[in-house]
Amino acid sequence: MSEGAEQEDKTEDPTPRRIEKAIEQGNVPNSIEINTFFILAAFTLALVMASGSIARDLVAGMRGFLMNAHAVPSDPHVYAAMGLRTMMIYAQALAVPIGLVVVAGLAAGLIQHPLVFSTEAIGLKWERVSPMAGAKRIFGMEALFQFIKGLAKLAMVGIVGGTILWGERDRLEVFVRLDPSATLAAILSLCLKLMGGMLAVFVAIALGDAVYQRFKWRQKLRMSKEEMKQEHKESDGNPEVKGRMKQIRAQRVKKRMMAAVPTATVIVTNPTHYAVALRYEAGMQAPICVAKGVDSLALRIRAIAKEHDVPVLENPPLARALHATVDIDEEIPAEHYRAVAEVIGFVMRLRRRAA
Repeated sequence: MSEGAEQEDKTEDPTPRRIEKAIEQGNVPNSIEINTFFILAAFTLALVMASGSIARDLVAGMRGFLMNAHAVPSDPHVYAAMGLRTMMIYAQALAVPIGLVVVAGLAAGLIQHPLVFSTEAIGLKWERVSPMAGAKRIFGMEALFQFIKGLAKLAMVGIVGGTILWGERDRLEVFVRLDPSATLAAILSLCLKLMGGMLAVFVAIALGDAVYQRFKWRQKLRMSKEEMKQEHKESDGNPEVKGRMKQIRAQRVKKRMMAAVPTATVIVTNPTHYAVALRYEAGMQAPICVAKGVDSLALRIRAIAKEHDVPVLENPPLARALHATVDIDEEIPAEHYRAVAEVIGFVMRLRRRAA
């Protein structure tokens, strides 16, 4: 079955368990445009906050070298030390911008989805190296959409950047006649304007792409009716297995009840439809129901009672009431104490007469 046909069969929205499992496997919605926006914003913030200090550090570090270049000995070790010192100067100057960019990249990911650690996302999968799968990615609808999106993004950025530069065309002509320190300040101001325009463009691009990526992610997680049934079986248990287990438990309860009937003191019946076996011994707070049943099970209880000489008394109202209100191995409710006491008292008198 083709991927398109298989996707058409998936008509059901993903369940919370499906979404949770996808996130655990590292399958999360991710918009590159949001990452780009955050990185651009961090770079712009670094220009605003640290451009002056960066320039001063670089100038101070290079000034001493240039002023004393004639005194540098021709020694490879000295050159290596100077190169290392220069690298440290640049590293210290660029530490803040680079740190802001790294933090912005991490923040962009955390905003879109929770932090996920999964090895499945980096594992080797056949569809990633399959030529057919690669061709589908290159020439499929998703690739066409990304191509059109890239052209639209390039056009928007070009229009905004061109508009800003066109408005500053008069200033650009005088840059070559300015003092170097003034030129740097003017270039910084122009860069900040360009970055502000780019950020405004990428706000719209990032928001639109985030909505689209989440929509595509949920579309890929959609489930077929068969998958819904399978997940229901896995979460709630297979109905067939549950039914079988319920049947086994019922059989065990029935077997235990039949074994307890001979120990009963009396069987209260509604001639053929209900039977409740009660056991009472001296010292017990109240009689206990050891077996109960209707129809065929009631007849079976009566038969076992007859085999073991357990008295059977007909009391339809009491039999129905006890069957409805008391469970196996439980004491009878207090509201039936008097009626049951009369029945058990009658059985006790019969036994004394027989003795």
